[in-house]
Amino acid sequence: MIRVTGLRVVLRTGLGFGVLGFASSVLGAGAVALLLALQGLPADMDGRAWIFVACAGVYVAVSIAVGTVWTAVLHRRTGLWFIAGRKPTQAEAERALRLPQHLAVISGMLWLGGTIVLGGIAPLLGSWADMTGVALTIGLGGLLTCGLVYLAAEWVGRPILTRALEVRPPERGTTVTVRTRLAISWGVASGVPLLGVLVVAAPPDLGHADNTASLIMLAIMGLLSGGIASALLSHAVAAPLHRLRLALDQVARGRTDVRVLVDDASEIGQLQVSVNSMVAGLRERDRMRDLFGRHVGADVATHALEHGVSLSGDVREAAALFVDVVDSTALAYQLPPEELVRKLNRLFASVVQAVDARGGLVNKFQGDAALCVFGAPTRLADPATAALSAARAIRDAVRETGELDLGIGVAWGPVFAGQLGARSRLEYTVIGDAVNEASRLTEHAKKVPGRILASDAVLVGAAPGERELWTEHRKIRLRGRRVPTVTWRA
Repeated sequence: MIRVTGLRVVLRTGLGFGVLGFASSVLGAGAVALLLALQGLPADMDGRAWIFVACAGVYVAVSIAVGTVWTAVLHRRTGLWFIAGRKPTQAEAERALRLPQHLAVISGMLWLGGTIVLGGIAPLLGSWADMTGVALTIGLGGLLTCGLVYLAAEWVGRPILTRALEVRPPERGTTVTVRTRLAISWGVASGVPLLGVLVVAAPPDLGHADNTASLIMLAIMGLLSGGIASALLSHAVAAPLHRLRLALDQVARGRTDVRVLVDDASEIGQLQVSVNSMVAGLRERDRMRDLFGRHVGADVATHALEHGVSLSGDVREAAALFVDVVDSTALAYQLPPEELVRKLNRLFASVVQAVDARGGLVNKFQGDAALCVFGAPTRLADPATAALSAARAIRDAVRETGELDLGIGVAWGPVFAGQLGARSRLEYTVIGDAVNEASRLTEHAKKVPGRILASDAVLVGAAPGERELWTEHRKIRLRGRRVPTVTWRA
C-alpha cells in the first residue's frame, strides 16, 4: 500500500515537473518571440529572417527535450526511495531538498545557452544592435522563467520535500530562506518586467517599431507573472504560518498531542520544528507532573510546583487517618506475593477514592498501611467531618469485597506539614502527635467490631450530623502517651 501511494506521488510530481518545464519553456519562448516581433528584432535581416526563426525554433525544441530528460533523471534519483516506502539517506534527502534549485539551474542554463546562441547569430544575420536587443530580451525572459520555475517546483515537489525533511530537518545556514523567496517573487512580479520597460523605453532604441505595444506587453507579463508568483509565495509562506497559528491555538487551549507537519526547508520549517519541540516539552512536563502527582498526590505536586525546592512547611490543625490490614504477616505467609499485592491494590483504591472525594490527601503507603491527612496541604472547611466520613466509607467498601480485614484510626491535632529530607531528596510529609495517635488507635481498632476508632478531639470538631453516627467507646491508654484517650467507634 505504501509503495502504491509512493508511486502515485512520484508519478504526480514527475508529471508536474514535466508540465512545469514544458510550459515554462514554451510560454517563455513565446513571450520572448512576441516581444522581439513587437520591437522589430532582429532588424536589417532582409530575406534572412527565416534563418533566425528556424534556429530559434530548433533551439527551443532541443531545449525542451534536454530539459525534460535532465529533469526526469533528477526526479528518478529522488523518487526511488519514495516509491520503496523507506526513509531517504542523508545524501538522498539533501538531493531532494535541492531539487527546486536544480530545476531552476537547468532552466537557467538552457536560457543562457539560448541567449548566447541566438545572440551570437543575430549580428551574423543583422547588426550588433540586433545582438544587444536579442540578448537582453532573451536574458530577461530567462530570469523571469527561472524565478517562476523555482517557486513552482517547491509547490509541485512538496510531498517529496516533506519526507526528506524528516531525515534532514531545517537548519540555519540553508540556502532556502524566506528572504530568498521574497526576492525571487519581487523579481518575477516587479523587477524583471520593470527592467524590461526600462530597456524598451530608455535610449538608445533597440528596435524600429513603436514601443507602445511592447510596453503593454511587458505590463501584461508583469501582471500575470506577479499573480502567479504571489500565489506560489502565499502557498509557500502564508499557508504553513496559518497551520502554525491553528496548532498554537490548540496548544493554548491545553492540548499537547498537536504535531505540526514539517514541510518547509526555510526559517518556517525551523519554526515548525521549534513548535514541535515545544509541544513535546509540554507533553513531557505534563507526563512528569502526572507521574509526580500519582506518587505524591495532586495537591502535593501543585504545592511543590508553586513553592519549588524548599525544606519548609507550616503547622496546621488537621485530621490524620491511618489504615492498616489485620494480621498482614499471616497473609504474606499464606498468599503468593502477586495475589497479596492485588488485594492490597484493591484496598488502596478504595482508600484513594474515599479520601479524594472528601478533599483529603493520601500522604503515603507503608506496605499494607496508608496514612491520610485532611487539612494539609489543602485547607478544608471541615476536615474532622471529612476524615470521619472517609473512615466509614473505606470500612464499608472493604467489607463489601470481603477480601481483607483492617483497622482504622482517626485523630485530630496540630501537625507539621511540609517538605522533609535533603535538598537532593525531598518528601512531603505530616508529622505530629495526631499522626502517632491515629496509628496507635488503629492497633486497637482491629479488635473493635466496627473496625474504626476516633479520638474525642475529632468528634468535638465534627459536624453534628456526623457525630450522631458515632458511639462513645471507652478510654484507652495508647502506647507512648501518659493520658488516656477518649475514643469513639462507628
